[in-house]
Amino acid sequence: MNLMEKFAPEANKLSIKQYCPPRSFELAGKQFKFVLDTGEETGEYDIDFIDNYKLKWSFRGSEPKEETYELRKADEIIYLLSFCISGLVPRRNDTFVIDLEQMLVTYLRASAGENPCYPYVINTHFGFGYIAEEGKEHTDRRRHGFTGDVVGTAVGWRYGHQNASVHVYYDPSWYRIGYELGLEDKPHGTGKLRELTKEMPSSDEPCDYVKINDWMYLVSVTEQNMEKILGPNFMGFRSNTLCFLDNYHHLYSVGRGFGTVTSGEKERELFVMIGKIGRPVEVNEKYYTDPNPYMV
Repeated sequence: MNLMEKFAPEANKLSIKQYCPPRSFELAGKQFKFVLDTGEETGEYDIDFIDNYKLKWSFRGSEPKEETYELRKADEIIYLLSFCISGLVPRRNDTFVIDLEQMLVTYLRASAGENPCYPYVINTHFGFGYIAEEGKEHTDRRRHGFTGDVVGTAVGWRYGHQNASVHVYYDPSWYRIGYELGLEDKPHGTGKLRELTKEMPSSDEPCDYVKINDWMYLVSVTEQNMEKILGPNFMGFRSNTLCFLDNYHHLYSVGRGFGTVTSGEKERELFVMIGKIGRPVEVNEKYYTDPNPYMV
């Protein structure tokens, strides 16, 4: 029996979920108070992990609300938490980096419907703060925060055995898709995806980079230009926003995708957890120096 012939097609159906690690249940039964004192999103955010799948949340004293959550480990005691706010229109996703090593937290709110010209476009908003400990004052003024550390880096990320892409981090507020040196004209990734992106001026999309520590970064990208130009023609994916907690010690990453898929008159909510493995790659220098056609 050839196990690859038997199982590879089924594994490939998992797409960007193929290398995603299993849920972490380590925070079940625990409660947290996140004091967000820096950034756009400030205030106290309370999280009560009821069990392995459900939590209650409250922000700025709001009535506690129950949601189903996803939790993945990026390292021994650093977690990526994500959940969607049920019953809310337009849709919203809340994601956190829970850093128990430094007792710090990053909050990322991703919301659709804020742009009246493009209702599917998602905007992202950040808050940074610390994890309150009962009876202990948090005196460290350092926080996770935006950074340009990753600029000048290209990584070949593999999401599954037949699903890969090269990310070029060339600007503190942008990223672009590239190809390995010498492979620009070779088939790469999904053929249809490659053909569709040729209709774009470039693959540049807005991006935020957040430093968690010296070897871990949260990277948040949102397909805004793709939505504005291609709309439903991009295989039905509408302004998906992706965030990845990249661990450079292990060249491994956990992340989440949030957005909408439209097919004809049908509309489907997208929320998926992701895993990927990285490796250093060489790319043509143009990926670092070509102008961004979306900026004056």
